[in-house]
Amino acid sequence: MTESEAERHALARLGQQLDWNLLRTFMVIVQEGSITKAGVRLFLTQPAVSLALKRLEEQLGRPLIDRGPGRFIITAAGEQVYDEAVAIHGTVSRLGALVRDVKDEVSGHVHLLMTSRIQTDRLDRSLREFHQLYPKVTFRIDVMVSADAHIALQQRVGAMAICLLREPIPGLASVVFLRQTYRLYCGPDFRLFGRRDIDIAELRHENFVSFTSDQIDGALSPLTLFRAREGFAGRVIASSANLEEVRRMISCGLGIGPLPDHIAARDVADGLLWELPPYEGIAPVNVHLIWNEQGKLNRAERAFLEYLQTAAASA
Repeated sequence: MTESEAERHALARLGQQLDWNLLRTFMVIVQEGSITKAGVRLFLTQPAVSLALKRLEEQLGRPLIDRGPGRFIITAAGEQVYDEAVAIHGTVSRLGALVRDVKDEVSGHVHLLMTSRIQTDRLDRSLREFHQLYPKVTFRIDVMVSADAHIALQQRVGAMAICLLREPIPGLASVVFLRQTYRLYCGPDFRLFGRRDIDIAELRHENFVSFTSDQIDGALSPLTLFRAREGFAGRVIASSANLEEVRRMISCGLGIGPLPDHIAARDVADGLLWELPPYEGIAPVNVHLIWNEQGKLNRAERAFLEYLQTAAASA
């Protein structure tokens, strides 16, 4: 057997014997940038994650991560393995949806990811009309924080997402689907509840309730910039990734806080919330329709994505 033939046989054996779990663990290590953080996400111990990485490197015969004290660098071989692992992960995760496709008509399963409490006639109308056109298409909608939706799309799990996006993410395409205005509110126990002549200076030392993504590098960074610009000195004493819980904590008097005006409108009418200055609103926040440009969508998902893109373009 020649040297080239031996190499081909070795590669064939590697393809048959390679453990997918090792590739998946490596993919998460790269995404988290840390063996420790990867262990937390995978519910594994740090030694178990380190051993999985070592076994994969041994099987491939290449170092995949150059690591040491204060050093964590993906090698060229590691970059290639990561790209393939992401593609394999997306394919494996979406096999069930892909096999539902048929050739004679648009049918199949649409997996949509969304942040909480997206209320817009644009989405409701799209779902209603699309279902009337393609009644055999089935849907699954998973609600999650925007950051998790971004990761899921990068891993090619889920066809598309409607969520917040602070800045473009490589590999993900997006369009603005909905424009929201966030305003400042308080609950009935707040000392200024019911007053209409409030000066914003009266609020600058009040404690805040907000979203976990209300950070300078978060999806709701416009809210962070608003507090800094207006000189708000109070602490953020309560936060949640869930809009309903933020609304609850504001209403219960834990602090003043921001909400989308279309979400808060009913509570204001019912006397559960009161709008505070600035009355033109804190900041506009865009909700995006996002999808993976390299994602392998079934016919139903392609059709629904095009439908939502058309709805966004007509806004």
